[in-house]
Amino acid sequence: MTAPNTSDQLWSIILAGGEGSRMSAFVHRWLGRPRPKQYCAFVGTRSMFQHTLDRASRLTPPDRMVTVVAHSHRHDALAQWGDRRGGTILFQPANRDTAAGLFLPLTYIRARAPEATVVLYPSDHFVYPEDRFLEAVRRAVRVAESRTDRVVMLGVAPDRLELDYGWIQPGCPLDSRDGEPVQTVRSFLEKPNAAQADAALRAGALWNTLVLTAKVDVLWKLGWQCLPDMMRRFEQLGQAIGGPEETRLLNAMYHDLPMHNLSSDLLQLVPDQLAVIELTGVLWSDWGKPERIAETLRRINRRPAFPLTCLEHPFVPLPMTAPEVGLSLGVSFQ
Repeated sequence: MTAPNTSDQLWSIILAGGEGSRMSAFVHRWLGRPRPKQYCAFVGTRSMFQHTLDRASRLTPPDRMVTVVAHSHRHDALAQWGDRRGGTILFQPANRDTAAGLFLPLTYIRARAPEATVVLYPSDHFVYPEDRFLEAVRRAVRVAESRTDRVVMLGVAPDRLELDYGWIQPGCPLDSRDGEPVQTVRSFLEKPNAAQADAALRAGALWNTLVLTAKVDVLWKLGWQCLPDMMRRFEQLGQAIGGPEETRLLNAMYHDLPMHNLSSDLLQLVPDQLAVIELTGVLWSDWGKPERIAETLRRINRRPAFPLTCLEHPFVPLPMTAPEVGLSLGVSFQ
């Protein structure tokens, strides 16, 4: 069941095509075999992939959810799909980074609902509490549907220097028609060096969660503006959807599809067409490193499903602050 006041033009895109190479050694030490991180249950019984599907389904019905999975991960994805009905799974012939991960499902959504609004969810993130996170997504959707010239992103106030995240420097408040708290973006920096990250931290920049929402045509135009070599292929695929050449063309185009990163090769180039909403009162983490997972679970007072001895380096937790103590009470994460 979708949430009340959610647009009937809203679609969800779940990115689950990554290889998780930075986590592969840790996962192998833990499980004794390789498995992409998004299909691992690091706490409780559900994997990050399953959590993301369940999260997205609270805002959009199954027939408006499109999930991108690597063809080589087909077995894991289908096994964890379970008895979910409806929805579309697209199996990428090869991993061509996050821009292709967005524009492949966007091509299919555009063919069915060109006026749609989409929300992008990476499948390797931890968020708690989910209700508060989803309310922020709803706010972002309302802004994207009123300010149809913008891509609306969710940012998180940093608590440390972080070189693996993108940094968003908010600008002036944006006059949203619904009165939602939203700001323009002065600059966007993907994976900075230490000096750049330190300057961003001191300037009050936010971490980029890569959870974003926009109208389909806004993203499509930005794709053509920044990535024309890739967009020509997806334009051709869009014209072939539903026809006899669809599968052949999809497989052929991925043989030499240019690799582009959504953050560094698109978002970073168009800050004037972005907007940002700060995600407050939510514990968020990109679970791209084992130490981040262990630290997050310490903050919510939950025992990990893996032994800490699997960590490559000794784990030294950060001191718990007063707000984190509040988050550690009454958490149910299954």
